[in-house]
Amino acid sequence: MVFEFQGNSYPVEVIRKPRNKNSYLRVREDFTLSISTNRFTSDRAILKMIEENRSSIEKMYEKQIKKKEATDGFFYLGKRYDVVLCSGGQIELGEARVFLGKDASLEKWYKEQAKTLFLERLDFCYHHFTRNIPYPKLRLRWMKTRWGVCNYRDHVVTLNLELMKKPLACLDYVIYHELSHLVEPNHSSSFWKVVEENDPDYKKWRRFLKTN
Repeated sequence: MVFEFQGNSYPVEVIRKPRNKNSYLRVREDFTLSISTNRFTSDRAILKMIEENRSSIEKMYEKQIKKKEATDGFFYLGKRYDVVLCSGGQIELGEARVFLGKDASLEKWYKEQAKTLFLERLDFCYHHFTRNIPYPKLRLRWMKTRWGVCNYRDHVVTLNLELMKKPLACLDYVIYHELSHLVEPNHSSSFWKVVEENDPDYKKWRRFLKTN
């Protein structure tokens, strides 16, 4: 049994106790949804309980996520910032800190920043590209397994919003990588030659993205 939230699947732990008269839900620090209930409560009843309390559970997850961010730090273009939780809904970057409002949405903030930055870097990489290619459409989304995707038939490049947390050189590498697919749609040796023409350090940044 898992709980789906913001594209992630979190484990559900059910603790049945003979003396429990009521059921209790909480989200632990390891992001497990823990449910303490009577030993006679069926799985079907637990699923119904989760759905009826989905809004409250999601707020618990949001709280734990922000708590973890405050502990682990906040990353923007490869730089780590200490998180300072404050009132309001704004996100403001300082020299070494980010001021994170309790009602702020980090995903929304990253996406707003990316709309401008990713387009600027796409323009830069396109105008420095060594081959003659059509200018692609740009799409942004969160992805779990890929940093970028190129639809060479429709000339669409999709970039992972997680790149907002990585050094700018990683973003440029991914853009050059996807633009190279408009020349070579596979990962042949010819493809990697096109990538290297445009980003001689691509191996460094490719390795960085695999290990960080």
